[in-house]
Amino acid sequence: MGRSADLPRQHNSGEDAADDTDCPILHVDMDAFFASVEIRRDPSLAGRPVIVGGGTRGVVAAASYRAREFGVRSAMPMGQALRLCPQAVVIRPDHAAYSSVSREVFAIFADVTSQVEGISLDEAFLDVSGAIRRAGRPVEIARAIRARVEGELGLTCSVGIASTKFIAKLASARCKPNGLLVVPAAETQAFLRPLPVGALWGVGAQTAAVLAGLGLQTVGEIAGTPPDTLRRALGVAQGQHLLALARGIDPRQVTPGTGEKSISTERTFDRDLTDPALARLELLRLSDELGSRVRAKGLRGRTIAIKVRFGDFRTITRSRTLPEGIDDGAAIYRIARELFDALGLDQPRIRLLGVRADQLGEGAEAVEQLAFDLGAQVAPPQTPTGLGEVMDRARSRFGAQALRPGSLVPAPTSARRDQAVP
Repeated sequence: MGRSADLPRQHNSGEDAADDTDCPILHVDMDAFFASVEIRRDPSLAGRPVIVGGGTRGVVAAASYRAREFGVRSAMPMGQALRLCPQAVVIRPDHAAYSSVSREVFAIFADVTSQVEGISLDEAFLDVSGAIRRAGRPVEIARAIRARVEGELGLTCSVGIASTKFIAKLASARCKPNGLLVVPAAETQAFLRPLPVGALWGVGAQTAAVLAGLGLQTVGEIAGTPPDTLRRALGVAQGQHLLALARGIDPRQVTPGTGEKSISTERTFDRDLTDPALARLELLRLSDELGSRVRAKGLRGRTIAIKVRFGDFRTITRSRTLPEGIDDGAAIYRIARELFDALGLDQPRIRLLGVRADQLGEGAEAVEQLAFDLGAQVAPPQTPTGLGEVMDRARSRFGAQALRPGSLVPAPTSARRDQAVP
């Protein structure tokens, strides 16, 4: 699906004139979420261009709408973003804080309906069919959600309301920021017809070029194309997929509890790391952050993986699966370090490091496996129960640096560069 920034803007007030009959699907999308959380934490940033990201070789994680006016977009290389907007305030991502706020947002959704399908920290589909008798029409529910998000959390969101997930997501993209848009079921085709082909899920630059070769520039033109023409040009599966979407057909249901399959954190360095000790220090930092993010979701990961990208862009990954899940940064680090040390790197040139947790399961349901075979692989010991949560609360209130492992506290002299990580 094309970038929301590329879609023409459209709002409606959601008043009674908007026909939301047979439109039980809501797509709620927080506005510039990471940047908005940072502005909420530091109101002096309001009205200034804010970029969440870091490093000249990293990428933009989020940009405030003020920064977007200069052409800054998420996933853009930081170097390019700073050339476009050199006056921007750059803030390193604080995923623990974003996860904490995300829980509050999703708690508001859960008050409305149990049919919530989270797509990411800052967006979700809601099926409000079962809530209409209790909470009112879909448009009234959407207005109530927006009011609560702004009133209780000091943030704004955009809501699309439609008969299907695909149309609801398009609607929320078209009414951003801080908007609401109803697409009446009977007007679905009229809504889709003028949109660029990039609005369809699955249309990237390459597919768009193929469609352009067929003379197809809008969704309406795809909808009127003979099916065999699309199948020959794009293949049977993709041709049928795009034709269905172009005609407003999307049978997918809102699926609660699908959850995230993995959570990862990584960092691209301004200069290649050549000291393995410094690489271990960064692994500790990443593992600590990952633990906070996993705990924020109430999850534990059974598989821990590392990613190492070298200066020549060669990338390797290594992973280990444990008998039970873990959510503690120190425990994650022990696995990550062992995987890293096993690579036997002497003087590497490391451009990027990452740590990932896979096979996620609910923390409350995690059962600790008793090991009777002393030679069997067991999960590393975790931090005492509750300490991680205390750290998370402190960081959420006072910032990411409020509590952290001692090895991550800068030493008073340059000797820090030579320190080893325990």
